[in-house]
This record gives sequence, C-alpha cells and structure tokens, in this order.
Amino acid sequence: MFGRRALIAALVLLAGGIVAKAGSERPAVHTLAPAGLAKVSDYIRNEVATGKIPGAILLLQQHGKPVYYQNFGVRDVATELSMSADTIFRLYSMSKPVTSVMAMMLVEEGKLSFDDPVSKYIPAFAGMKVGIEKKAEDGKVALVLEPLERPITIKDLLRHTSGLPYGYYGGGMVRELYANANLFNSDLTNAEFAAKIATLPLVEQPGTVWDYGYSTDVLGRVVEIIAGKTLLQFEKERLLDPLGMTEMAFFVADPAKFPRIAEPMPEDRNINPTTQVRDIRRPATWESGGGGMVGTIGDYARFAQMLLNGGTYDGRRYLKPETIALMASDHIGPETKIARDQNYYPGGSSGFGLGFAVRTSVPPGTTWPLGEYRWDGVGGTFFFIDPEDDLFGIFMVQTPTQRGRIQLALKTLIYQAMGR
Repeated sequence: MFGRRALIAALVLLAGGIVAKAGSERPAVHTLAPAGLAKVSDYIRNEVATGKIPGAILLLQQHGKPVYYQNFGVRDVATELSMSADTIFRLYSMSKPVTSVMAMMLVEEGKLSFDDPVSKYIPAFAGMKVGIEKKAEDGKVALVLEPLERPITIKDLLRHTSGLPYGYYGGGMVRELYANANLFNSDLTNAEFAAKIATLPLVEQPGTVWDYGYSTDVLGRVVEIIAGKTLLQFEKERLLDPLGMTEMAFFVADPAKFPRIAEPMPEDRNINPTTQVRDIRRPATWESGGGGMVGTIGDYARFAQMLLNGGTYDGRRYLKPETIALMASDHIGPETKIARDQNYYPGGSSGFGLGFAVRTSVPPGTTWPLGEYRWDGVGGTFFFIDPEDDLFGIFMVQTPTQRGRIQLALKTLIYQAMGR
C-alpha cells in the first residue's frame, strides 16, 4: 500500500519539477516504516479535521528521493482550494538559513570574514551602546548606556550573539524600545533598516548571550553592501535562479498567483499582540533577510537537498562541504561561555551554528541523531536536515499559534517511524 503512495508522491513531485537529485548513495541508518508514516498522516489529518489548521504539506526525502509526500486540507478556508505543491507560504525565519548561505558564499570568496566588525560595512554600528537597567537611590529604574566591550562581528550576526533582540513589551526597557520602533511594520529598505537599528541600544554586550533577534536582517544588509546589489538580486543570481527556487521572493508580485497563497485560520492571524501575519499580496520594500521570504515546498526542497548534499545540487557547487559542516556545528557551546536567553528556541538538546539550530545531545527516551540541524518560521513552517540518515523533512503550514505544539508532535512521530 505505502509503496504505491510513495510512487504517486514521487510522480507528484516530478510533475512539480521538485525532485532533487540523489546525493551520495550511502545506506541509511534508519528507514521510515509504513505503519509509522500512517500515524504521521493521521495526526495531520486530525489537525485539519478539528479545525486547528486549514491544511498543510509534508515532504520527507531520503537519498535524494521523496519517500513521503502528502497534501492535506485547503490553502485557505475562505476559498476552499486544495493544498498543492505550488502553494505559496510565508517562510518567516526560514529566510535566515538562505541569508546565512549568501553570507557564507562571500566568506568562501574572501570578501567577508567572521571577525570583521559590522562597522566595517555599516559605520554607524561603531557608535552603538549597550542598554543596562540600573536602579537609582530613589528606587526608580533608568536605562544607562554603556560602551561596547568589543565590536559586533559578522560571526555574532550569524550565531545571534550580536545583542540585537526582537522587541516585545514586558521584556525589559531595551526590548520595549525595539517594540516601539515598530521595525517589523516599517517597510524600510535594508539600508534604512540598518540605519534605524543602529540608533537603538543593544540588549547585551556582543558575544555574551544567544539572543534571537534582528541579527540576520543586518547580515542581509552587509551582503548587499559587499555584493553591490539588493539582497534579492544577489540571491537570485547566485542561489535562487541556478537552484530552481523559482517562487522564492519577498512578496507575491503576480496577482494570478494570489489564489495559491496559503492562509491561516481567520482567528489565527496574530504573530504577536501588535503584529498580524503579513499580507504578501502587497508589494514590500523591506527585503528582510531574517523573516521576509515566501516560497513553495519545492523551492525549499531544492535548498535543503543542496545542504544535505554538502553544497552541491545537479552538478553545480554552491558551497564547499567544509563550509556546510561549519554552519551545522555548534558555535555557542560551553567552551564559548555564551549564555542563552530565557526564550532559547533551539531547546536544551541543541546548540546553534551559523544559521541553524544543531542537535548536540540526544533527547531522553529517544535515539534522535546528533548533528541534525534545522530551523522554523513563526508562521508555522519548519525543516530539518538529518545527515546521519541522509534525510530531510519540510512541513509547510500557516498557523502562528499552533506551530510549536505541531512541530514537536510531528518530529516525534517522524522519528518514531524511523525507530528512533
């Protein structure tokens, strides 16, 4: 039964032009059992049937070939159009690995160095200060600006140790300054964005804390400056067009494609209390390297297979294998003495590399693989790459509120299907 489903899935992906070329044909340590995959399907079907999500797509690809691919439900409950391989999703923070790859291309070419201060490219960063909350004798708390102990570096941007946070209310005075700056909704150019963020204080000294925030957006501006073109122009030239990631962009420009856009449930549109899911039908000025991209599952499958292949796809090299290995290594381990913020998203069994979370210990009660690397988006999408099993998975859905719960449940079911 499942063999036939897998064959149909392969044909679907082939028709969509998204089957990746096989990587190295080493034997898998673990394979996916049909009975386990049936539980995966049942889980997603139940999420749709109970009205938690409109629909979703899951792809699991091993040895360069799809071993599981299914569409569930609809793109949008308002249109009731079925989910399909050409559905366009808001990728949000799954943009970060793409931007990180562009930066690593420049590192390989000797045009960018991990130790370069960001101020080498954006001079305003030389004058940044760190905001420290201090209590005066009268008991009032004030924000005191202290000088940098060392500059923010390119490596800080790649591993989220720059001190540039995301803003939210109730997270302290510096984060509230970022929330008030309303950067998510400002739609600035990357140059304007970098200039604006340089006027804000850092939340910690560079290199001291993993603190998730706007680091990758600033990295996108650095890439633009070195490349001498917009982030999207450089991405299209060096990665998106050659790799066949044809729908990847920062908004959907063609109205004929609007019906292909996946939407969350009507009551599930808030990213946070002040920010709704972005309307990607509207032209966007901001090419947010940290959270702005849109694309299809096929686009991201090509990107993931390139990474899993060690930087090559269809006979073309994008990065060296040692560069991919460096990106997928932990860069905030105990030896670095880097602390982790209170919302440390990678979780206790993972460190963080140069653009991805990286599994550094096996979660209790499992045999999940060390070296698995991954990331996700606030809109609900996630991907993981498992080099040990020569496998990657991509889940596409739009649901800001259910994303964490679904991601953990699905990852658990997928690995259980592999006997892990």
